[in-house]
Amino acid sequence: MTVDVTIVRDTERRRLWSLVQPDLATAEFLHADDYQLITPNGYALTKEDYLGSIASGQLRYQVFEPASEIMVRASSQIALVRYKAKISVQTDNEPARSILCWHTDSYELQGGHWRAVWSQATLISPAAEAEQLDSR
Repeated sequence: MTVDVTIVRDTERRRLWSLVQPDLATAEFLHADDYQLITPNGYALTKEDYLGSIASGQLRYQVFEPASEIMVRASSQIALVRYKAKISVQTDNEPARSILCWHTDSYELQGGHWRAVWSQATLISPAAEAEQLDSR
């Protein structure tokens, strides 16, 4: 079976949009029940923890969007997505902070729909970003 990677990319963009809005019904649908996020700080969050913090307003995304091409590797049941993400996020009563991360997501085809099962964000330090730009 050939996977239409455009559908996977569009699903990832829709997932990010649902987190920024927030559109919790869409976010709930696009995240598998056993979803887990590893944050840039190394915390492991379950779907309940993650979406619950967005629902409560404890976590608020102002921006969460691709800052590079969304690369996809896929088989009939699993898709891996990787890209640089520009994120502006506010937690609790802290001021918003903007970061650049490598973002990797694992999707599984469940019930005919792609659902995120694992996500990991790795912070790109300003020095690392400058070094990459200088090496081009």
